[in-house]
Amino acid sequence: MPSVSFSGECPVGVELMSKRLILAASLALSLSACATAAPPVEVTRFHVGEPARSGTIAVEEMLGNPDISLEFRTYAGVVAQQWQQVGFTTAPAGATSEYVALVSFRRSFRPTGPDRSGKPVSVGVGGGIGSGGYSGLGVGIGINLSGKPKDMVMTEMQMQLRRRSDQATIWEGRAMTQAREGTPAAQPVAAAQKLASALIGGYPGESGRTITVR
Repeated sequence: MPSVSFSGECPVGVELMSKRLILAASLALSLSACATAAPPVEVTRFHVGEPARSGTIAVEEMLGNPDISLEFRTYAGVVAQQWQQVGFTTAPAGATSEYVALVSFRRSFRPTGPDRSGKPVSVGVGGGIGSGGYSGLGVGIGINLSGKPKDMVMTEMQMQLRRRSDQATIWEGRAMTQAREGTPAAQPVAAAQKLASALIGGYPGESGRTITVR
């Protein structure tokens, strides 16, 4: 019976195949990490001169707010906390505040789909090795990174700070962000917290400038 011996070394074809598999897996993980990165917030603010830095404040729903629901109480609580962090004090229940923060909270959905070719984004490895005695050895693997696409949730918060005595608007701003539907960042309360923090943080901010807060 002829003897068979193994040198302990991987054939060239198997080694190349392994490298391709590792490369594809690394690329898939890299793209996955990019997809889950925290989305930034786009913020624009306006004011004239130096607006008030302290005083009692109440958070109320802006007229025409499209998201009129019981959840607004939660959003109002988030906004009130942010105003407290920049020097204002929440007015006691039943008391008339010096200032009022009018808030509008809007959510919309933007469908997403495959790339322009109509095919899902994928990573493939494979090929045929025709040298070294391993003719025909190869592997073809397609890693579909898209799956069933979910909508992007667009969330926007608009706010006006008014002096209650004469209803003059002394500061206003808008913050916008987006996140993939089903992710933690797309949840209404989480989005409201992020938008309020970005919008009120650094109050009053530079008037007329749009910034990106990460």
